Amino acid sequence: QVQLVESGGGLVQAGGSLRLSCTASGLTFSNAAMGWFHQAPGKEREFVAHIGWTGSWTYYADSVKGRFTISRDNAKNTVYLQMNSLKPEDTAVYLCAADRNSVRGTSYDANYDYWGQGTQVTVSS
Repeated sequence: QVQLVESGGGLVQAGGSLRLSCTASGLTFSNAAMGWFHQAPGKEREFVAHIGWTGSWTYYADSVKGRFTISRDNAKNTVYLQMNSLKPEDTAVYLCAADRNSVRGTSYDANYDYWGQGTQVTVSS
């Protein structure tokens, strides 16, 4: 059974930083592209960032480019999202996802096979 477990969310002031982690079990992590998405109340789920198998390929939504960094440690089956210069509009539940069929990853949530439950990030102004 595949499980993705996110952690690291919390309450932070605008301009602050958080580091999210997502640890996977039950799949060959090094052969899965990983993505981060977020969903704010009343809004659709949106793409944040994705990373390929080896970590050498990354891609970001325009809204987070230059502020967020996605990385992975295949030895620990974990993907990270370092979030700096946080803004109130970053407030959302952040979810990680695994795509077994892509080497580089994708921004389309329908392509992902497995999802975590999410971790809440709240940025106060």
